[in-house]
Amino acid sequence: MAFKTIIEPFRIKTVEPLKMSTVAERRKYLKAAHYNPFLLHSSQVIIDMLTDSGTSAMSQNQWAAIMQADESYAGAQSWERFYSEVSDLTGCEFVLPTHQGRAAERILYGYLGGKGKVFISNTHFDTTRANIEFSGAEAFDIPCRESEDFDSDYPFKGNMDVNRLEKLLKQHKKNVAAVIMTVTNNSGGGQPVSMANMEAVAALCKKYKVLLILDCCRIAENAWFIRHKEKGYADKSYRAIAKKMFDMADGSIMSAKKDALVNMGGFLTLRDKKLADACMGLLIITEGFSTYGGLSGRDMEAVAVGLREVFDDDYLNYRIKSTSYLGDHLRALDIPIMYPTGGHAVYVDAAKLYPHIPVHQYPGQALACALYTLGGVRCVEIGSVMFGKYDAKKKLIPARHELVRLAIPRRVYTQSHIDYVVEVFQEVRRTREKAKGLKIVYEQPFLRHFTAKFVEL
Repeated sequence: MAFKTIIEPFRIKTVEPLKMSTVAERRKYLKAAHYNPFLLHSSQVIIDMLTDSGTSAMSQNQWAAIMQADESYAGAQSWERFYSEVSDLTGCEFVLPTHQGRAAERILYGYLGGKGKVFISNTHFDTTRANIEFSGAEAFDIPCRESEDFDSDYPFKGNMDVNRLEKLLKQHKKNVAAVIMTVTNNSGGGQPVSMANMEAVAALCKKYKVLLILDCCRIAENAWFIRHKEKGYADKSYRAIAKKMFDMADGSIMSAKKDALVNMGGFLTLRDKKLADACMGLLIITEGFSTYGGLSGRDMEAVAVGLREVFDDDYLNYRIKSTSYLGDHLRALDIPIMYPTGGHAVYVDAAKLYPHIPVHQYPGQALACALYTLGGVRCVEIGSVMFGKYDAKKKLIPARHELVRLAIPRRVYTQSHIDYVVEVFQEVRRTREKAKGLKIVYEQPFLRHFTAKFVEL
């Protein structure tokens, strides 16, 4: 029997108190943080949806595994357990542990990149693009055309545009350093990638002899969508679906802070020994010895357990359905979101919600500020603050979309917390004409959204 209420498939043993605050207090906190939610103190936040990265609640089995950690510098037993789980899942012989995903990106894309090189993705995320562009290479985003229609019910809007991929592979020939398939497609609204699309992309990479890397930090969530939305996978386990995707790639990068259900960790896996040896040298120089990288034994133990737990049927059903619960309730309020709801977050179309705020005044950042001021909900802009660039005359070249991401930490919030967020959006909608645009007064050349400072207009 199917019930409407979504219950968490776990019981709570330990609680962390939340400090409640007033609107007046939050206005003061936000001004002191220069209207950038990244610069707020966590104690000033009631519901934190800034990111789902490293914010998971770990299980009793993960905490138990931490207690048996081997902190030996080389060849630790914790490394052996970590290696066994990662190699079994990815099918790759060479496993390089890193402290988080962007370290793996820096190693691989820094080695493969450089001036004149090209990387192609369904959509590069912020750290991926930053590491690529820092090397001097160029990053192309080619999401499928269906992703432009936020209201359609097309189930795999995270797909890569295969026709455009082949054109780019022909155009840039031997300058393509790698094709990166991001699952789920975070910057593209957390939308999933179909197995059919992965197969088509892999076939083209093989045809043109180009490296295919799977950015797999939300691979389990992506597997849920394939099993439930793509014909031929209803009787397959989520882990089997994930392994089939890995089998088509030449390597993978994972921020384990997402679907490995841990607070710190990541890895790079490769099939080619020559490439792995080159990356190993960079790993040892910048992260640590080859059998721990940037991780403690405790971290590796938690990742090893998390990579098993994340494919549990009950967990994944709860995870996806609780996210769609928020999306469905926002749609019912006539809040414009990217639909269908993705696996880890709800993406709100800030430009549509705030049509009176022009792109160069950053409507997404304005919405993030409103959500915090009105309800203490912290989230992140994914629009022209994060991805906008300047032309030669310092005029803003806006991002494709002006989105705000409400990322839901894993196993952290209950349904009543989500109901509270819905109520905050009711107030946002009621007062939306009062929202003001923002101006950037300080920014870094890369990943400016982390530390940028704004003034309200």
